[in-house]
Amino acid sequence: MLSSVQAHEHHQHGPADTSVPIDSILWIHIAIQTFAWFALFPLAMVLGMVRHRLHVPVATTSLALTVGGYFLGHGHGGRSFPHTAHGTMASLLVFYLAAQTALGVYLKLHLPEKRLRPKLVLIHGILGKSFPIVGWVQMVFGVSTLQSWCFGGHLGQCLAHYIMGSAFQAYAAILVIMMKAGGDWLSRRGQSQEWFDSWVIMLWGIVNTFTEHHGGPWTHKDLQHTLMGVLWWAGGAVGIWLSRGGRRNVFPAIIIALTGWAMSAHSQELMISTMVHSLFGYALMGAGIARMIEVCFVLQDRPTGSTAESPDAAVASNEAVNGSWYPIRAFQYLPPYLLVASGVLFMSATDEELRWADARGVDHATWGLIDFSASMLMFFWINVLVDLYVGYGGRYGAAKRNAALARGGDGEAQASSALYARLSLGNGHEGARQKGETIALRSTEQSHALKEAGVKRVSDELEPSHVLFDEEDEDSFVEKERDDYESSGSGSGSGSAQRSRVRN
Repeated sequence: MLSSVQAHEHHQHGPADTSVPIDSILWIHIAIQTFAWFALFPLAMVLGMVRHRLHVPVATTSLALTVGGYFLGHGHGGRSFPHTAHGTMASLLVFYLAAQTALGVYLKLHLPEKRLRPKLVLIHGILGKSFPIVGWVQMVFGVSTLQSWCFGGHLGQCLAHYIMGSAFQAYAAILVIMMKAGGDWLSRRGQSQEWFDSWVIMLWGIVNTFTEHHGGPWTHKDLQHTLMGVLWWAGGAVGIWLSRGGRRNVFPAIIIALTGWAMSAHSQELMISTMVHSLFGYALMGAGIARMIEVCFVLQDRPTGSTAESPDAAVASNEAVNGSWYPIRAFQYLPPYLLVASGVLFMSATDEELRWADARGVDHATWGLIDFSASMLMFFWINVLVDLYVGYGGRYGAAKRNAALARGGDGEAQASSALYARLSLGNGHEGARQKGETIALRSTEQSHALKEAGVKRVSDELEPSHVLFDEEDEDSFVEKERDDYESSGSGSGSGSAQRSRVRN
């Protein structure tokens, strides 16, 4: 009994003996790492994107917890485990975190080096934005390692369920981001959301078409999965063609609904497995149908970021400040939530997981309630992170006036450069930019008085747009906006009229 709670060499050959209990140290390891990678690291990422003063404290706390959890994972007693992808990735994460920490320290020192710094800012940003993905993958590896799932002939099924389920949740997160902050990004590229969706669907379908059959006689499952791949690349091609010129279409949603219908009729060996797959299919059909209703009847074929009440996305983006840069109808939350629920259900529907549940007397209703509860938590956290990004003005505080309104004039929110030195524009532009930002954040009365005194606001020339995915450094972004405005002419075209409406 004593030996079962002492630290030991936890790697062994073959699957873990699940009859051996998990000791308290390992449970603490699981709790710490889940909290750090699911909650703190994504939060630190968003705080870094908006240049919040809490970015460094939250990131440092996340790093400290991860390091502590790493040693707990190697010092537990009780059940021992084979060497798995979870352990390999944990070792690689040591170097990953060390590199990100070194970059953060270097940038915090504000060394006067202007050639290397922009490249390091870019690398630091890319690594930081990958934290939610890396953490998600490692947590999935951890669950499969804990229960000794996905060994031997089960690996292929695990990959199919975990990759596809994660993809549905990622798609949901992208839809939430686009709904609340990505309308201008799509508008600048002249594309609709369905254009990007259709490309992903088509490419994914091509891969599935040629990877679902692994030799031997064809089974009905092989045929269904292969034909589903054909459906995806054929339907994706239709969606790409119909999305030309930024037009909306419903074919990505149709493909999702048809996939849900096929999966709901996918018979399994166990009754609980058949029922959970049906529940997954119903949720996916609901997501597809809800998306069709959103595009056709809620948005009425208008671009993302606009509604019938506010068809001009640029105007809407300066009016809506409560969790979004654009007006949002309540129905628009339904498609992404159902995608999250579908992803969670599919990830929990492998043969090994459901045999484990069936052996413990868990029925499909109980299993489904667990999955829906997890999906609610996931959807909650996605919205919290996106709302935080939007509420603090977006990337590098690009929408400071909206941020000031959303935070009710919170003084701390006005200063977003407390932890990062911003690169100089050179040629005397830095002082003008800072002066313009200061004036833009003053009260309406003060700004009016300054105008009457003949002081021209830089912010009137540089209408801030919401930058979410572009990877320019902040100052190069400001220069680009100035050049675009000057080249378009100060008083011609719809752009000038749009700026006038926004200012009014």
